[in-house]
Amino acid sequence: MDCIFCKIASKKINSAIVLETEKLMVIKDVNPQSPVHLLVIPKKHYSTILDCDDTMLMAEMFEAAKEAARLSGVEKSGFRTVVNTNEEGGQTVFHLHMHILGGRPLTGRMG
Repeated sequence: MDCIFCKIASKKINSAIVLETEKLMVIKDVNPQSPVHLLVIPKKHYSTILDCDDTMLMAEMFEAAKEAARLSGVEKSGFRTVVNTNEEGGQTVFHLHMHILGGRPLTGRMG
């Protein structure tokens, strides 16, 4: 499989890791859309949120988002979590991931 997030999760590609657990990692986005732009990436490949039936993983992704926001200093000022699904939902990398955006007022459209 030629999935960039699988390569990042298996550490075949270096990335700025903010947080890591057995099931996921949180990294800094290489093309940030806000001062804080992190990605929560499961280590196991799921193409979209629709393919993931692991409710414990989904809960862990949200817990990781909360902790990453705290570590990044945006838990009090506010942040946005986003999971894009399929083309019309804005998904460009087909490996389930969650965006965490903050560090500036976020209004209207993302990006």
